[in-house]
Amino acid sequence: MKLLKLAAAAALFGMAGVCQASMIITNGNVSLGVDDYGQLNVPGGNADVTGLTGVGLRYLSDGLEYESTYHGCLCEGWGVAATNISGFANNNFGAPSNLSLVSFDSTASTATSVTTMGGLLQITHDFALAAETDDLFRVSVTIENISGADIAELLYRRTFDWDTSPTPFEEFVTIGGTAAASSVFAANDNGFCSSDPLDSCSQLLASGDFTASGPEDHGANFDFNFGALLTGETFSFDIFYGGAANRNAALSALASVEAEVYSFGWSALDVDQDGFGDDEGEITPTYIFGFSGVGGTVIIDPDDPVAVPAPASMLLFAGGLVALFARRKRYAKL
Repeated sequence: MKLLKLAAAAALFGMAGVCQASMIITNGNVSLGVDDYGQLNVPGGNADVTGLTGVGLRYLSDGLEYESTYHGCLCEGWGVAATNISGFANNNFGAPSNLSLVSFDSTASTATSVTTMGGLLQITHDFALAAETDDLFRVSVTIENISGADIAELLYRRTFDWDTSPTPFEEFVTIGGTAAASSVFAANDNGFCSSDPLDSCSQLLASGDFTASGPEDHGANFDFNFGALLTGETFSFDIFYGGAANRNAALSALASVEAEVYSFGWSALDVDQDGFGDDEGEITPTYIFGFSGVGGTVIIDPDDPVAVPAPASMLLFAGGLVALFARRKRYAKL
């Protein structure tokens, strides 16, 4: 199935050469518009269900496309900081700040952006299909200390404004996993913040871990502190972008890649997040934004009976059976 989707993607977009200015990449199920500094949101592409042609993060289903971030504010972006010097790329704030482009290479389903920041860091964002699921792209992020001196604190921010088709500007948002993630020092629903990690970012409705905030026009902002980075060393972690038919399918996709922290965005039409509008039955995907390698706990797959902990009552019942069996064995020996 994945090979057929890749073939369709190649026919649709054509095989791209290297050194593109930006690229729309797809696996036939999810599409990303990757700009040259590793931020999302580029013009072009097919019309989605609202008629929008710009591409940020899209879910594709039955010949229809559902955009989740290009509507309105082109706010998806990232930034790094070290020794009180920062650089960031976010199309809503104009040209990238204090970043230099080393290279941008792409194919129909991959993109790699390499940048430097202030002579201190080299940052690689490597976009490729997640091998474990058709619902996600994995972005392998590698940050190298090229300064010649140790860095006491490496900061990274990723900002995302959810604008979820079919109801852009009216969405529910969830953030999860941050309480257990040692590298996350702040998270909230303000997708309109600067992606500069040295700038403040206050919540709109909610911060930390929360479920189904909204409906409102909001997003997700994550701040990470990865600690010291010695001269010549690298630090790596993964970001995930994608979409799924509903909440459980989205959690299953994240569990398959061992994600630890995430945000979901979905249409205000779908209160129970089952993938369909509550009144008219419209398709309402769950859009996915996640991280791994950030010191958290791997997300549990809700459809895996082995992974999901049993309710306390079941555990007590099982404990009682074990005790009864042990007593019967003891009496048999007597």
